[in-house]
Amino acid sequence: MRQHEGGSFFMQMWLAILLIVVALLGGVALGFFIARKYMMNYLKKNPPINEQMLKVMMMQMGQKPSQKKINQMLKAMNGQMDKQ
Repeated sequence: MRQHEGGSFFMQMWLAILLIVVALLGGVALGFFIARKYMMNYLKKNPPINEQMLKVMMMQMGQKPSQKKINQMLKAMNGQMDKQ
């Protein structure tokens, strides 16, 4: 009779460990997706590159930046951000 009670204890222990591991993995996955969503919204509101930075980069590369080229590049970059 005592062996049966001991087996029950180990089953409860394994079940507790399994639930802890599943909860931990679920928390990690949920945290990842929440952080990803937050960063995507942050980058959409605060783009890492702006018109002035593009002008400077183009001038450093030896190109003469026209407003049309800058607008095209900004539109292309924003399009890439929207796809993600």
